[in-house]
Order: sequence, then C-alpha cells, then structure tokens
Amino acid sequence: MTEDVTSPAVDPTEATHPAPGPGDRWLAEALADVGQDPGSVTRAFALAGRTVGRSPRRPDVDPAGVLHGTVDDAARASLVVALADALGPDAGAALGARLADLYQHGDTAERRGVLRGLDALVARGGSLAPEVVAVGTELAADALRTNDQSLVAAAVGPFARRHLGQHAWRHAVLKLVFMGVSLDAVAGLDDRTDDEVARMARDFAAERRAAGRVVPPDVVRLAPDVETDSPQPPTGRSA
Repeated sequence: MTEDVTSPAVDPTEATHPAPGPGDRWLAEALADVGQDPGSVTRAFALAGRTVGRSPRRPDVDPAGVLHGTVDDAARASLVVALADALGPDAGAALGARLADLYQHGDTAERRGVLRGLDALVARGGSLAPEVVAVGTELAADALRTNDQSLVAAAVGPFARRHLGQHAWRHAVLKLVFMGVSLDAVAGLDDRTDDEVARMARDFAAERRAAGRVVPPDVVRLAPDVETDSPQPPTGRSA
C-alpha cells in the first residue's frame, strides 16, 4: 500500500519530475546515463546545481527553499530514484553504500539531495532494503546534528516519518522549533506527536519565558495548551 505523504518536504511527482526549465535536457540525459552507468551519478550530483539552477521550488510560500526544497534538490532526488532503479531491488547494500558516499563527500546541497532522494524512494511506495534504511537513518541523524536549517528540514520528511526512531524524531521536531523553521517541514507531524514531545514543548516554552524570550508559534502544534507570542511566522511559512 502506498503511503499517504502529506508533507510539503517532498511530492512524489514533483520530486522525480521537476518543473520545466533550462536544465531539463541535461537532467534527462543524466538520468539516462545513470540508468546505463550507475557510477555516473557522482558527477551528475555535483553538476546539478549549475545546470538546473538552485532556485526554490515554491518561492511563493518558501522563498528560501527550506521546506519544499530547491530545483536542484528535486533533480538530485530524481537521480537517486534512477540510481535505485539501475541497481535493482536486490542491490540494497550497493545502493546504501552509494548514497553514503554521495552524502559524505557532498556539499550541503548534495547532502540535501540524498535526503530528499530517500524521501522520493519512500513516497513512490514499496519497502526499502534494510541496508538502505540503515544508511538513511544514519544520514538523517547526521543532518539533524547540524545547524543548517535546510539540512534539518530535509531530514524530517517521509523517510524519517517511516524510519526515524521516536526519540530522535522528538528531538528533531524541537530543534526545528528552536531554529524557527516551520513544522510544515515534518511529514506525519500529527501522527507521530505524542505526550512526551508535548511535555518537551511545554518545557521549552517555559525555559523561553523564563529567559525573557518569545515562544515560537509552532509550539502550540505540539502542545495546544501553551500560549505563544512570536510576532513572526517560522521560516518557510507564508504570513
């Protein structure tokens, strides 16, 4: 059964078929090359930003490209799907190793591409190989240790919804609130919110008030009884 993906972090159609643009021809050729030679994905990942562009996919509501990603995020996500198809369903270890290599040797944008590629694999349905899940979980955990808003937001999409442990998920959600990133980035927020994350949100709000700091509005999405007073919407949410 295909999972119902409601997060704006990835749309299974948009992630694998970016909007028409000047890099479309290059992307089509790169996808075909990956289908013939999976090793070509490394070069394609590096070139994606220069060829398809780095503009936000939803500039109307996400001008920084934090929640919905960027055009090159979408291109790299499609490359991950093409790589998975080229390697085949029985090559979980090979796919996991390749994704780890792309992430570890990539810049921030390339790392986002790997994370959003994992989201695209989940969004199209079916089960991921255990080796891919293990690698993806490690990469998401690494992204969540950073202070880069775009990486943290990319690490809480459909892949995290399905595979990230609850303890790590709770801390990821609170980190987004702390960073001022809209919880719209989180796939399955309502499904996974529990009493413990609500308690954490209340404690966070109490600490902010005690320090004379504003309480971000998204706290109420985790703990409805908390009063918030932030005058500005979180990053990535339209006013």
